[in-house]
Amino acid sequence: MGGTHLHRHVAPRGDGVDLVVHARPGAKRSAVTGVHGGALGIRLAARPVEGAANEELLRVLADALGVSRSAITLRSGMHARTKRLHVAGLDAATARTRLEPHLSIDKGKGRD
Repeated sequence: MGGTHLHRHVAPRGDGVDLVVHARPGAKRSAVTGVHGGALGIRLAARPVEGAANEELLRVLADALGVSRSAITLRSGMHARTKRLHVAGLDAATARTRLEPHLSIDKGKGRD
C-alpha cells in the first residue's frame, strides 16, 4: 500500500489530524490492518462492552502513531464501527509515515 491511500483517511485539522477508522471488535489480536472502504481498518481484541473496544482502539492508535493516549479524542461513532478521531500535536505527513508500516501486517486483508 502506498502512502497515497492514507490521504483520504488522515486529514489535517486544527492542532493535529483527524482520522476515520473502521473498528472490528472481537478479533484474535489488535492491529491496524489497512484500508477498509472509506476508513483505516483496525482489529480490536476487546469486545464492544462498556467502552472496552473504544479504549483498546485509542491504545492501538496511540501506539501506532507514537503519541500518548491522551492526545487522541474520539469525536464521533462512540457506538458505531466507523469512528472519527482527532490526534492533537501530530501533522498529517507524520501520521501517514507512522501508520504506513502497520498497513503491511496482513496487506490490508483485515483477516483475524
